[in-house]
Amino acid sequence: MDSRKRSLVKSLSWRFFATLITAGVAYGVTGEATFALEIGLLDTSIKFFVYYTHERAWLRIRYGETTKPDYQI
Repeated sequence: MDSRKRSLVKSLSWRFFATLITAGVAYGVTGEATFALEIGLLDTSIKFFVYYTHERAWLRIRYGETTKPDYQI
């Protein structure tokens, strides 16, 4: 099970790369760097909290988990 700190760090690292992608696409479409950065930051602000909550919720769902053996050789 991941700690809250691990989930937070994973969320931050993912959002960093996702922001670069979103801002890059927005820049490619609009050609305006400031507008692209604003879109990237707004997108990140919203999706950061959604991702963190999603990660924590899935830790409570047992679907698809496999059990680990008590020992392994």
